[in-house]
Amino acid sequence: MLLDGQRRSPTRVLWVLVVGLFLGGLLTLLSERFLPESAAREFLTTSVLASVGPLAVDLVAVAFVLGPVSLTLNVLTLVGIALVAVIARAWI
Repeated sequence: MLLDGQRRSPTRVLWVLVVGLFLGGLLTLLSERFLPESAAREFLTTSVLASVGPLAVDLVAVAFVLGPVSLTLNVLTLVGIALVAVIARAWI
């Protein structure tokens, strides 16, 4: 049931989000490639981009730069997350 705390562990939620984002990205690329120019394609593939970075860390012995990290969201990304969440809920 939904009251079971172990079913919604943070690692499970993180995996659902990561796999859902990849699935949504795949659906977006497929729709951009195979759907004809139309209002539906425009609606499904219009994205919002959020990015952070780059983050430079300079220690005495090691220096590295992380980023930029960006997240692109659109309708198909949300569909991908929802599909993975439904499958994970039914499967586990």
